Amino acid sequence: MSVTTALRELRKHGVRFVAHEYRYEEHGGTRTAAAELGVDEHAIVKTLVMEDEARKPVIVLMHGDREVSTKQLARLIGRKSIQPCEPQVAQRHTGYVVGGTSPFGTQKPLPVFVERSVLALETIYVNGGRRGLLVQIAPAELTRVLGAVPVDVSTP
Repeated sequence: MSVTTALRELRKHGVRFVAHEYRYEEHGGTRTAAAELGVDEHAIVKTLVMEDEARKPVIVLMHGDREVSTKQLARLIGRKSIQPCEPQVAQRHTGYVVGGTSPFGTQKPLPVFVERSVLALETIYVNGGRRGLLVQIAPAELTRVLGAVPVDVSTP
C-alpha cells in the first residue's frame, strides 16, 4: 500500500488507525465503500469541501448516509451562504482528488466542522488520502488532530 499525505499526518500525530483498501467505483460513494468493507454506511464519514460566499473553503465531515443542510451550516458558523466546491476547486484547496479527499494532511489548514453524532460512534472510517482507501480511527481524533468543531447540520 502506498503511503499518502494523510497517512503520514496520522502517524505524525500518533493516531492509531487501520487502513482498509477497497475497489473504488466512480460515483459509487459511501454506499459502495460500505458494501465493499462490510460496514454500516453511517460509520463511513464523507469529507466534503465547501465554500462560503467569499469563496473561503471549509471542510464538513458527515455520515455517509446523511446530507449537509448548507443553510443550517451557514447560520451556525456565521456565513451568508455555504455551497459545495467544484471538484477542481476542492482539489486546489486540499491537494486531494475528489473521491480521495481526506481531512488529514490538506495542502493548507482549513476550518473543519464535524456532525456531532459522528463523534458518538465507537469507530469511524474516513478517507485515507486516495480513492479506494479508508482509515478506521476513533472519532475523538477528529477533534484532537484537526480541531474539528461539532455541529448539528445533517439531513437524511
